[in-house]
Amino acid sequence: METVNLTIDGLPVQAYKGASVLAAASNAGIKIPTLCHLADLTPEGSCRICLVEVEGARGLVTACTYPVSEGMVVRTSSIAIFEARKSVVELILANHPQDCLFCKRNLDCELQSLAAQLGVKEIRFQGEIRQSAIDDSNPFIIRDNNKCILCGRCVRVCQEIQCCNVLDWTDRGFTSKIAPAFDDPMVKTDCFFCGTCVSACPVGALLEKPMFNEGVPDKKVKTTCPFCGVGCNYDLNVREGKVIGVTSNLTSVVNGRLTCVKGRFGIDYIHSPERLTTPLIKKNGEFVAASWDEALELIATRFNEIKSKHGNDALAAISSARCVNEDNYIMQKFMRAVIGTNNVDHCARTCHAPTVAGLAASFGSGAMTNSIGEVADSKVIFLIGGNPTEAHPVIAAKMRQALRKGAKLIVADPRKIELAGKADVFMQLRPGTDIALINGLMHIILKSGWHDLEFIKACTVDFDLVADVVEKYTPEYVQNITGVPAHLLREAARIYATAERAAIFYTLGITEHTCGTDNVMSLANLAMLTGNVGKLNAGVNPMRGQNNVQGSCDMGALPNVYSGYQKVNDPQSQEKFEKAWGVTLSDQIGLMLPDMIDAAVEGTLKAMYVMGEDPVLTDGDANHVRKGFANLEFLVVQNLFMTETGKLADVILPGASFAEKDGTFTNCERRVQRVRKAIEPIGNSLPDWQIIRDLANKMGYPMAYNNASEIMDEMAALSPMFAGLSFERIDENGLQWPVPSKEHPGSQYLHKDGKFTSGAGVFKAIEHQPPGEEPDAEYPFVLTTGRILYHYNITTAGKSKQLTEFRPEEQVMIHPDDAKRLGINNQDMIEVASRRGSVQAKAWVTTDVLPGGIWMSFHFVNAPTNQVTSGFYDKVTKTYEYKVCAVQVAKAAG
Repeated sequence: METVNLTIDGLPVQAYKGASVLAAASNAGIKIPTLCHLADLTPEGSCRICLVEVEGARGLVTACTYPVSEGMVVRTSSIAIFEARKSVVELILANHPQDCLFCKRNLDCELQSLAAQLGVKEIRFQGEIRQSAIDDSNPFIIRDNNKCILCGRCVRVCQEIQCCNVLDWTDRGFTSKIAPAFDDPMVKTDCFFCGTCVSACPVGALLEKPMFNEGVPDKKVKTTCPFCGVGCNYDLNVREGKVIGVTSNLTSVVNGRLTCVKGRFGIDYIHSPERLTTPLIKKNGEFVAASWDEALELIATRFNEIKSKHGNDALAAISSARCVNEDNYIMQKFMRAVIGTNNVDHCARTCHAPTVAGLAASFGSGAMTNSIGEVADSKVIFLIGGNPTEAHPVIAAKMRQALRKGAKLIVADPRKIELAGKADVFMQLRPGTDIALINGLMHIILKSGWHDLEFIKACTVDFDLVADVVEKYTPEYVQNITGVPAHLLREAARIYATAERAAIFYTLGITEHTCGTDNVMSLANLAMLTGNVGKLNAGVNPMRGQNNVQGSCDMGALPNVYSGYQKVNDPQSQEKFEKAWGVTLSDQIGLMLPDMIDAAVEGTLKAMYVMGEDPVLTDGDANHVRKGFANLEFLVVQNLFMTETGKLADVILPGASFAEKDGTFTNCERRVQRVRKAIEPIGNSLPDWQIIRDLANKMGYPMAYNNASEIMDEMAALSPMFAGLSFERIDENGLQWPVPSKEHPGSQYLHKDGKFTSGAGVFKAIEHQPPGEEPDAEYPFVLTTGRILYHYNITTAGKSKQLTEFRPEEQVMIHPDDAKRLGINNQDMIEVASRRGSVQAKAWVTTDVLPGGIWMSFHFVNAPTNQVTSGFYDKVTKTYEYKVCAVQVAKAAG
C-alpha cells in the first residue's frame, strides 16, 4: 500500500495513504483521547474529544475521521485543544448523573478517566439530568439511558459487528437517546443478548446484569469458551475465588469483542449448587460420599478383576469433547496402555464423525479447510444443514458482516432459519434429501459448463464416475425428491459456480443421517467440481458442534487411531507408541459408541468409564442406551453434575470445569488455544487428567505428569502433525494445525493450490438414499432435532440461572396447518411419540417448519427428546440419524 510522510507533534511519521490522523498517531505511539471511537468500528467523530490542529485546516478537526496526506503537520496538544476537549467533557457531565461512587463502572469508566485526565474539578455548565426508565427486562443486560453519553458505539457495534440493527438513535435535541424500535424493552426485540454492545459502552449505560452486584473483580483471566466449536476467547472476571462474569478480550484472534449469549452469560453453571464436589460410591442402591483413595481403589480393583476374568476388551471408555485436549489424550492412553483395549470413543460419534471420515476420504484430512477469520470477507456462502445463528453465533455474525459487504448467500435447510431471511436463494428441502440436492446442483453446473475442468484434471481423480451419476439429477427430478423448485436450484448453482471463490458451511444437518458420510463427500464433490478448494474464502467448512470435538478427535479419543490420526492397526504407529508408553498395545480396532451400547445390552461389555458425557440423555434411542448401561457389571461416571447416566453408575468422580484447570481446546478451524485456570476446583473435585493419572498409578501403570503442559509435550512428540505445538507457542493466539515443526507458523487453510493431503482429491459417486425411518400412516410426522441459541447441549439447562430463566423449557415447532388440523394452539402441551418412546412439551406454532415436520431441541432433562429419536445410524461412522425420525403428534391429555 502507498504510504505518506507527515509530522505529528514534531515527530516524523509514516502512515498508509487514507489512514486517519488518529490511526497514524496511535501507530507512532502518540495517544489522542477519544470517547466515540473504537478501532474495530467505522469512525464517526461525534464526541469531538479527539480534536487536533492540522496546519492549513479551518479550525480543529476530528483525528478519527481526518485522513493523512503527504507533508501534513499535526499538533495533538495545545491550549486550544485542551480547552476544547475539557469543554466537551464538561458539557457531557452537565447532563450526566453524579453518582460515580455508586456506579458499577466506577474506576472503569472512560468518561470518569477522561475528566480526571483533563483536570475537570467542577462543571461550569448547568444541565438537566435525564429521567429515563431503566430497562432490566431480561436476565442479561441493564440499559440505563440516564447514563448514556450518546457516543453511538453500541449502535455501530450492533450494526457493523453483530449486524442485527437492534439499537438506533431516536428523538432529537436534548431528548435524543439510543433505543430499540418504538423504545421497546430489549426483551421484546430481536436482540440476541450477545453483550457486544456492553463491551463497547464507555460508561455505565449498558451493564452485564449478572455482575451488577458482584463488586470489582480481583483479576481477569483470558481463556477459551467451553461451549460451541467457534473457540472464542474472553476474560473470566474473578472476585474472591469466584467467577463473577465474562468480559470481552479484544486480543482474541477468533472473535475480537464478539461473544454470544451463552459464552457471556451462561458460565454461571460453574458455581451451580448442583456441582459434584466429592467422589460418590453406590452402596445398597444409594450414593454415599467417599475419599479419593477409596473411590480410586475400588475402581482399580474392579477394573482389574473384570480384565482378568473377561479380557481387556470387556471394558470401554467414553471420552469427552467438553474436556481439554490433555484430558482426552490421557483417557485414550489409559484405555490403551493400562486397560489394553482400543475401546475408546466420544461424542464426535454422535455428531461430526462423518465429517472426519468423509473429508478424509475426499481430501485426505477430516477438518475445516479454511478459517473463521475469512468468513467476513467471503463473496459467496453456501450454508447447508446448519443454523449458525443459534449453534455458532459468532460465525453467524461474521456471515452477516459478509452480507453487509455485498456477499451472496445460499441457504439450504428444512427450517426457515434466521439467515434464510437474508439469503439470495433459500432452498427449504425435505429432511434427508441433501445428496439429491447437491447432485442436482452439480448436474446444472456441468450442463452449463461452469465446472473448473483445469482444476479437475490437475488435482482430482474419478470425476467421470460422478459425472455419470449426476446425469439423471435434472432440476425437475431433484424437485420431486427435495421439494425445492427447479428455478431455485438453477439460481443457487449459478451463484455458487460462477463466483471466483465460494465457501461451503455445514453442521449436523449434513452429518446426522444414515448417509452422513456420503453427504459430506457430496459437498466435497461440489467444491472440487468448481475448484473451490485450496484457496482463501472457499473450501468445505464443517462448523464443529462442541468446544473441543475437533481436539478430542485429534487426541485419539477414537477406536481406530492414536493422536494425530495414526492408525492403531498400522505396525509402525503401534511400535512407536509401544516404545513411548512401555507396553504392548492392541492392533484391533475398538468399539464405536453405538457398538459399546449394543455390546453392553448383549452382556459382552462388562464395564465402562464415562468422562464428561451423558449418553442416556444425548444419544439416539435413549431407552436402548439406558438398558445398555443398566446391564453393565461396573460403571464409572466422571462429570461436573449428577447426570442421567451417572444415576446408573457404581462410582461417581467429580471433575473440574474449564475455569478450574489448565489445558487446551481445538476449535473448528483447527486452532489449538489455551484454557487457563482462573479459580481452584470446586469442593474436592479434580481436573480430569489428574483423576485418570491417579487411577493409572493405582492400577500399577506409572503416570507422573505434573501439569497439562507436560501432556501436550508428550502428545506433540508422538504426533507429526502436531509436532510444533507447545503451551509457549500457542499462548497468545493459538496455532492452526498442521504444525509439523517448532518453526512452522500454522496453517490458515488446507490443500493449498489443490495439493491435497491425500495427493489428489477423490470424487465419490453417490446416489440419493432414503432415511432409515420414514413417516407412515401411524407415525406421519418427521421429527428433526438440534440446538437453540440459549442453551448448550446438556450443560446449561437448569445449571445456568440466567439462561434457564430466559428459556426454561422445551418447545416443539409445528406448522400452523398441522396445528389447526390437530386442534393445537400455540403453547398448548403436546405429546410427541415414536416407536421407541414419547415426550411432552409446549407447542410453538410457526411457519419456519414445513407442513408434516416438527422440530425439537435436546437440552432439557424434563423433555428428553432422545427417548423418541431412532437408533438408525450412518453406515460408515454409526452416527445416529437425529435429523429424521417418524413420530406422531397429539394434544396432551389433561
